[in-house]
Amino acid sequence: MPENSLRILQVMRAPVGGLFRHVADLTRELSARGHKVGLVVDSLANDAQTEARLQEVVQHAELGVHRFEMPRVLGSGDLKTPFGVRRLARSLDVDIMHGHGAKGGFYARLARLSGSRAQALYTPHGGVLHFSKSSGSGRVFHMLERFLMGQTGAIIFESAYAEATYSALIGKPNCQTRVIHNGLAPNEFIPVETAPDAADFVFVGELRDLKGIHILIDALPQVTRPDGSPATLVMAGDGPARAELEAQIARLQLSERVQLLGAQPARPTFAKGRIAVVPSLAESLPYVVMEAAAARLPVISTRVGGIPEIFGPTAQELVPAGDSDALRDAMQAALSNPSAAKSSMELRLAHIEQHFSIAAMTDSIETLYRSLMTRA
Repeated sequence: MPENSLRILQVMRAPVGGLFRHVADLTRELSARGHKVGLVVDSLANDAQTEARLQEVVQHAELGVHRFEMPRVLGSGDLKTPFGVRRLARSLDVDIMHGHGAKGGFYARLARLSGSRAQALYTPHGGVLHFSKSSGSGRVFHMLERFLMGQTGAIIFESAYAEATYSALIGKPNCQTRVIHNGLAPNEFIPVETAPDAADFVFVGELRDLKGIHILIDALPQVTRPDGSPATLVMAGDGPARAELEAQIARLQLSERVQLLGAQPARPTFAKGRIAVVPSLAESLPYVVMEAAAARLPVISTRVGGIPEIFGPTAQELVPAGDSDALRDAMQAALSNPSAAKSSMELRLAHIEQHFSIAAMTDSIETLYRSLMTRA
């Protein structure tokens, strides 16, 4: 173990979604660099799927996986868990407590307020940014954010969009801030080989209104291939809007052109379509856009959240959210001019390779950890 290795606690509530993917990637990479890492998670989240996710990273968590009561909404557990996290941090002699999401950031920083010597960092991952100023929960969480600012060594935002949203909702942070994009693993940059019977377009995501799925179906009917035949679409995912989506597909007589695959892993699904479409109405920094671009697919997407940061030099190609006509035109252009779509894909890929790797992400976070220890 290197002499200058750090002892780090990653604190989160539930190991799900993009937040857990980020924590898992960071834990594996920090461990590979010689740091000792522990995880703090919710004791109430103990279903089989959660346990399976944790088992994927437990071998990289030399300081162990520790569980505390973390209610989804504010509750009695929130009064005692920070003290438990503080005791744990002391017993493990950690240097860094990195809170992820609203609850993870709450516990990591309250533990420092309660007397821990460890430096506390915080990555919102959306979290408090999803609460409106006008809601009761929003007012409470935003007040806590301002109160805990003095215990925050630094806030890491996964996108410039998230940083701007935080400042607008809560106020400009008076601690250090960094924009550090999430990253992909080297094997995610391996090109996906398109299946011979692939559809023209592929969508991967949850079937809910916020993902713009109904806009996508509205855009499809008039999109044609260069030979005039109708364009096709495969959709991987499940969710609360599936029945409504099926009805829309039937109403527009698209049943022969749209295939619903159910929930599927992203990379194998990319082989089933030639062009990825991400028509979201709202996003933060969606992994699926990075994954599709890294897999060498042309990507059509909306100008929401941090997606312009992923598109980089091709951001001017993004379409307005909720505009089925603009989405249709972009889909038609990609089919009509595949060489232009390929050129854009290559520009986007170079940008992502440089700025969105796990190695680059960890370099920046590790440097920030060390700078805080130097100031301590």
